[in-house]
This record gives sequence, C-alpha cells and structure tokens, in this order.
Amino acid sequence: MRHARKAGRVLAGVAVLGLPLLAAGCKDVDLPVDDAPSGSAVPTSHDGHAVSPLDNPDGTKPGLAAIASAADKAKARALIEKVATKGRGPKTGYDRDAFGYAWKDSAPGNIPFAHNGCDSRNDLLKRDGEKVKFRNGSDCVVTSMTLHDPYTGRTISWTKTHATVQIDHVMPLSYDWQMGASHWTKGKREDIANDPLNLIPVDGPTNGSKSDSGPAAWLPPNKQIRCSYSVRVAQVSLKYDLPVTSPDKAMMLKQCG
Repeated sequence: MRHARKAGRVLAGVAVLGLPLLAAGCKDVDLPVDDAPSGSAVPTSHDGHAVSPLDNPDGTKPGLAAIASAADKAKARALIEKVATKGRGPKTGYDRDAFGYAWKDSAPGNIPFAHNGCDSRNDLLKRDGEKVKFRNGSDCVVTSMTLHDPYTGRTISWTKTHATVQIDHVMPLSYDWQMGASHWTKGKREDIANDPLNLIPVDGPTNGSKSDSGPAAWLPPNKQIRCSYSVRVAQVSLKYDLPVTSPDKAMMLKQCG
C-alpha cells in the first residue's frame, strides 16, 4: 500500500507539471487538466473491459486490449499493409475549428453515437469508464468513473471536478490536416473529430506528450498495446481514406511483427 500511495503522489505531480506542456505543445487538447488531480493512478496489468481493435472495427466497444497471439498479429499486419502512404504536407491554415466545435453530437456522416442527445466526450467516457456515475438527473454527463488507461497501463480514478483524463484523437487532427483533410468538406472533418473509432480516453499528461505525432515519433508507453494502437491508426486511416507517412507505416508494422 505504501508503494501504491507513493505512485499516486508521483503521478499527481506529473499531471500538474504537464500543464505547461499541454498549453504550449498540444494543439488537439480535448479535456482540460484541472489544477488538482483526483483519485489514484497506480500501475496495473488489468485492462478492465477493453476489447481488441480487431473485434471492434467501428469503435463502439470499450478500450484497447492487447493483441497477443501470432494469428491476430498476422491479421493486424495484413490490415496495416492496406494503409496508403504519402509525405506529410504543410500545416498551413490548420485550425481546430475547421473540424467543428468540440464535442459535437451532430456530426453529419452517420458515425456511431451521433445524434443521441449526448456529446461525444461523454459518450467516450461512458464507453470506456467503469463504475460510471452521472450528474443528478442526467444519463449523459459523467461526473466520476474508473478508467483503465491503455496508454500507460494504469488505473485512474477520475472525477469531473478534478480531471486527469483527456480524449485522444488517435490520428491527431493537425496530422489529418497535413495528410489530406485540409481538402475535405467540413462535414467529413467533423466526422473524424467525433468518430469513436478515432477517440480514446487516456491519461492527460501522456496524451500531451504525443501532441500531433504519428507512430514513428510517438507510441504509447505501455508496450503491450502498441500493436493494438497501430491497428486503430490503420482502421481510422482506411475508413477515411487518409494516408500515413512511410515511416509511420513502417513503425506500425514493426509493432505487430
């Protein structure tokens, strides 16, 4: 117990120290990290009710479970091989508002959870959280939950008033812009920004360290889910006909080798 409490205090310090980084370096910050962390975040091998991305092609099921078997890794590589590649274009003209306001419930492209009366942020908290509690009188607004964070392998006790969780765009929006989304309709950009396939609730400071990086420059610290993360990038890429860079694809394949 002494070690668990110490780990919680260390992560709390990381959350506070991470604030300048999030403000300065991450253009796609989604949930604010408030002044004080909540609950605990301790190392764990438990992944809650997470589902493998191979069994979750539309992103409606929770989490990002590890891909472990040789057969599933072969399926993962076959999927990643289908992803197109091209060079990363300029970031000129990128603006978060070009992808609609966060977090729209009215994305037009018939994506899962859209038009259900609950914003996409709370949809994702409900999808991945356990022991979820809602605001009085609401079945939408999540006020507390337990999250088994796939990126760190830690369990986070989250509350709305002192949030340490962010919603990560697996393919960051500015990356999307540089890879072709600058030429899309605004409706298609709103879709990818709110599609549960492209969204995962994760530890805030860890997400801040990712910024708008592709897999060649950033991978989740939790090595067990790096193949799963690469598959999820591929799933988003293929759904939206959005290429990745050659180094990113090579790194994705390597994770499932």
